[in-house]
Amino acid sequence: MSIAGLDAWLNTPQGQYVMAWEQAKVDTVVADVFGYNAIQLGLPQYDLLAQNRIPLRQLAHDSGRVDVLCDLRQLPFAASSIDLVVMAHALEFHDDPHQILREVERVLIPEGEVVIAGFNPISIWGLRRRLPNCPRHFPWNGRYLSVPRLKDWLQLLGFETEGTSFGCYAPPFRKERWLKRWHFMEGSGHRWWNFAGGVYVLRAVKRVHSMRLIIPNWKQKTAPRKVLSAVSKKETANHE
Repeated sequence: MSIAGLDAWLNTPQGQYVMAWEQAKVDTVVADVFGYNAIQLGLPQYDLLAQNRIPLRQLAHDSGRVDVLCDLRQLPFAASSIDLVVMAHALEFHDDPHQILREVERVLIPEGEVVIAGFNPISIWGLRRRLPNCPRHFPWNGRYLSVPRLKDWLQLLGFETEGTSFGCYAPPFRKERWLKRWHFMEGSGHRWWNFAGGVYVLRAVKRVHSMRLIIPNWKQKTAPRKVLSAVSKKETANHE
C-alpha cells in the first residue's frame, strides 16, 4: 500500500502532534524490555528504540537509510533470534499485514515482545476518512486496524496482549493553534472515552506453551521370590 506523502505529513503540525505522543509512549514501553537483539520495522524517520537498552538495535525497512534493507514480509533474521520488535504504522499501510505479523512471530524468541503503533478507526481520525473530500495521501489512505481485530490476529499467532494505550483525542486539525485549543481533550478523552484516541500503542508477548511429556511406566512388577526353608539332616535321613 502506498505511503505517499509520509515525509511531508511528518513535518506538519498534525504529524508532529501524533508522533510526539507515539514517541513518548513507545519510549516508556520499550525502556524495560531486555535482551540481545531488537529491530524496528518501518518509519525510519524516527528512532523508536532510542530508550531501549538492548545492545544490538537495528532498523529494517524496504527503502530509505536503514540498517537492514528488506521486504517486511520476508525478514532476513533467523527464527527465534529477536527479543523485541517495534513497528509503527507498518501494518495498515501494507498490502499483506498478515504476512508481516507471521514473520514477526517467526523471528521473535519465546516470551519476546512486539510493540505496535497504529491509527484507530474507532475515533474522530477514523471518521475523517469517511467524510467527503478526504485527502487520499498519508495518513488517510491506510486500512486502519481496530484494536480488537489486531488482538484477534495476534492471538491466532500465539501472542498475549499485555496492554494498550490510546492517545491523540483532539480532532485532526491541520493548524497548530487549533490542535492546541483542543488539547484539553487529551485528559477528558483518556478518562471518559479512552478507546477512541486517534492512535494506539499495543504491547504483546509471544507465548510458547510447553508440552508435558507423559512417559509410560515400563517397570513391571516382579513375582515374589519363593522362600526356601532350611531342612535338617534328620528330616533328610527319614526320607531316604
